[in-house]
Amino acid sequence: MTVTELWACEENMPGASCPLAGVPVEAGFPSPADDYIEKQLDLNQLMVNHPEATFFMRVQGDSMVEAGIHTGDILVVDRSQEAKEGSVIVAVLDGEFTVKQLRRRDGHILLVPANQRYHTIRVTSEQDFQVWGVVSYVVHAV
Repeated sequence: MTVTELWACEENMPGASCPLAGVPVEAGFPSPADDYIEKQLDLNQLMVNHPEATFFMRVQGDSMVEAGIHTGDILVVDRSQEAKEGSVIVAVLDGEFTVKQLRRRDGHILLVPANQRYHTIRVTSEQDFQVWGVVSYVVHAV
């Protein structure tokens, strides 16, 4: 996957806030809705813990669809977070960005897709590899 769009948070979401309803939405049986706004929901405050190290990246490809990550989605990527076993990461592999789940087995780094059509990538010492950041949120349009 190549990067199609990359934005720094402070450049693209200054003052981004949306109204937050004062009642939760029912996922089971419908209930009458209260017609009032509780407060403003600032998306930066919700999704960005480290503004200087957080970036948005648009997804291209379907290797992570079973993890709920689809083409056109926007990843919120925190470069200050430490990648742990099982983290969904953005990596740079031989000069190309990719989003995969990080696994380690027998001293090897594995980049695991969430789509059975794709194979796990075993990173070798001959490859140029870097964990670029950890995915903290996925913004997905329905």
